[in-house]
Amino acid sequence: MLPTLSMADWTVNMTPGVTGTSNEIFSLHMTILWICVVIGVVVFGVMFWSIFAHRKSQGHKPANFHENTVVEILWTIIPFVILVVMAIPATATLVDMYDTSEADVDIKITGYQWKWQYEYLDEEFGYFSNLATPPDQINNRQNKGENYLLEVDNPLIVPVGKKIRLLLTANDVIHSWWVPDFGVKKDAIPGFINEAWTRVDEPGIYRGQCTELCGKNHGFMPVVVKAVPEAEYNTWVAEQKAAAEKERELTQKDWTMAELMARGEKSYQTNCAACHQPDGSGAPPAFPALKGSPIATGDMAAHIDIVVHGKSGTAMQAFGGQLSEVDLAAIITFERNAWGNNTGDMVTPKQIFDYKNQQ
Repeated sequence: MLPTLSMADWTVNMTPGVTGTSNEIFSLHMTILWICVVIGVVVFGVMFWSIFAHRKSQGHKPANFHENTVVEILWTIIPFVILVVMAIPATATLVDMYDTSEADVDIKITGYQWKWQYEYLDEEFGYFSNLATPPDQINNRQNKGENYLLEVDNPLIVPVGKKIRLLLTANDVIHSWWVPDFGVKKDAIPGFINEAWTRVDEPGIYRGQCTELCGKNHGFMPVVVKAVPEAEYNTWVAEQKAAAEKERELTQKDWTMAELMARGEKSYQTNCAACHQPDGSGAPPAFPALKGSPIATGDMAAHIDIVVHGKSGTAMQAFGGQLSEVDLAAIITFERNAWGNNTGDMVTPKQIFDYKNQQ
């Protein structure tokens, strides 16, 4: 009944983006589009004019000929010239897109089910980026937010005006890192390193998604990049390095059960609830319940081993390389004492640290 209102956000063209690469892609797109438009107008114009001007009602009779050397040469040379004209700007754009040399910042991006890990190779720190949309919005108990399914707890931070080299891989299955405003879409493949680069010209927050079907929560794996001025970026880097050092020092702290349970609940909701559910009920058979399970209530060493090393042939990932000793200890402590498990067991970060060093 009201099509213009229902299509208020609908557009028919690409957007230019905020990087030089994305603008080059847009310009190339428009160039090729207008070449195609001209070809279409000429070809269909000649065809419709010929049909109309030489119609049978005017007494015209169809010509009968087998071949024409001039015509055959022309319909070979003209398309060839058009393709060359199109190939020159396309090749220049592709060469620029693949030139990752002389980068100012190197960031390794690793795809996991269903989150991203960002490692700043020059600064020796990193972190995970997880979906931050509240479960109540996903389960329709709250109204959807403005950035529904496109918000994360820790966005990728990059400096404005600097060339950023992105090294992409994956830990489990194939993912694809895509930010349309950057003109960047690159597959993250286990065992391979793909390269891309970007230089953001305008401060702001830019959003994208994983664009390779990667499992049940594929649609819950957003990408958020925050571009900030260089001075603000340098301050943030210093804060992150200090926080990473403080996190390492926490391994030696004497933790209480209450502290571990509080941190464990938060870490569990971020890293484990997508599979094992917030209430520990799981989604059998792929994701077994932790509530009352032999793993969470039985031998503590076996519980530590499966969390740290995962379980081959199942969807259970190895979290030993993903989480700190503090988070691992907190999650295991939480799982052994939540949902009525009540084992009374407490795992300390020092125990996790010692366990890793024994392997």
